Amino acid sequence: MTHAAPVPPDDSHLRSLVEATADAVAAAEPLSSDYAGADAETRAAVEEEVRSRASELVALSQDLHAHPEEGFAEHRSVGALADLLRAHGHEVTVGLGGLDTALRTGTPDNKGPHIAVLSEYDALPGLGHGCGHNVICTAGAGGFLGAAAVAERLGGRVSLVGTPAEEGGGGKETLARAEVFDDVDAVIMLHPFLGRRQLEMVFHGVGAHASAQPFMGRNALDAAVAAYQGVSALRQQLPSSDRVHGIFTDGGARPNVIPARAALLFYLRSANPDTLRDLASRMTAIAHGAAEMTGCGVELRWDAQPAYLPIRFNTTLAGRWSVNQQGTGRKPLPPGIVPEFLTGSTDLGNLSFRMPALHPMIAVSGPTVALHTKEFAEAAGSPAGDQAVIDGALGLALTAADYLADAALRKAVHDEFEASGGALDVPSFFD
Repeated sequence: MTHAAPVPPDDSHLRSLVEATADAVAAAEPLSSDYAGADAETRAAVEEEVRSRASELVALSQDLHAHPEEGFAEHRSVGALADLLRAHGHEVTVGLGGLDTALRTGTPDNKGPHIAVLSEYDALPGLGHGCGHNVICTAGAGGFLGAAAVAERLGGRVSLVGTPAEEGGGGKETLARAEVFDDVDAVIMLHPFLGRRQLEMVFHGVGAHASAQPFMGRNALDAAVAAYQGVSALRQQLPSSDRVHGIFTDGGARPNVIPARAALLFYLRSANPDTLRDLASRMTAIAHGAAEMTGCGVELRWDAQPAYLPIRFNTTLAGRWSVNQQGTGRKPLPPGIVPEFLTGSTDLGNLSFRMPALHPMIAVSGPTVALHTKEFAEAAGSPAGDQAVIDGALGLALTAADYLADAALRKAVHDEFEASGGALDVPSFFD
């Protein structure tokens, strides 16, 4: 018996997006900044520190890439990061906020402004570092080392927080609820993303013999199929920035038994918290409707791991990042150039609704290489990935130094945050 191969996807839409974006990219002017940031002497000291650590940062990135570990099990990865930091005289705590693979280090508390650089180091099952967390981790480490070299002279404080399980585990939200960030004024890291919730629909029916007594059953699989089709119809009315995708996780055991249980697992993504909440309510209605149609019960299990909010963009911080990246020869793109729907989700969004946050992306591959693929994993371990470690570390370190050095910049950063709505009670938002 022959098996038909799947039809290869047509990439013409992706190619048209690349072509349509190319002219906009060429014409785009990077974000500028109205603030001076750190002085020339401080900036030179930061750059010297980062560049002197370049070989060590690249070596750590390559080591993490070669030994990927999934979320909450990143013991070797966090150990390697801790070793690098200790080698440069920093006291490191591994294990905090109830997470064994979380990490924190920092400069002494001098009651000045406090900025935290964040690192991620979890990998994807079967794909390794298909999201480039080896680059994210080591760029964060380099950003911390560079800024730590000048923090005392600037009268401020910088920390590095290693945050486990970004890929579906929500480590940052767990640490935030454990008050790890309560004394932090702003956070920065690398990699714009959509908000995300998880929804498991579990339908409960009545089992029966599918041939002898089907009339005595209530088919949970029929309910799950109806729900899946309802979600497919919903997609026609969603904004272009929204995404819903799901799988069947239980559809019964044997064809001759009407399934008494069936289940689906969905991810919901949206560009802002209010539309994510609306999307959740529409999914709830679909699940209850499918249950009513088939005479089944339904159980909705929301967010086995913490929900991810979208990132609240801070233009003032991003302006300093843009200026600092231009010094590396890169041309940072302002918002609106790359379509916002070509993104995933990150738990950094949850922190961005608690305090000002910066989360830029840095290129390690061509525009048609997608995140969470083996091709992206290869790019993350390539020379382009190594260069992103160095350039990203320098950008983060200089931006942290700018924040600590420039009171007017800090005020503008926090004024923008407050004008965007201020701090949100994240744990209760979806209640």
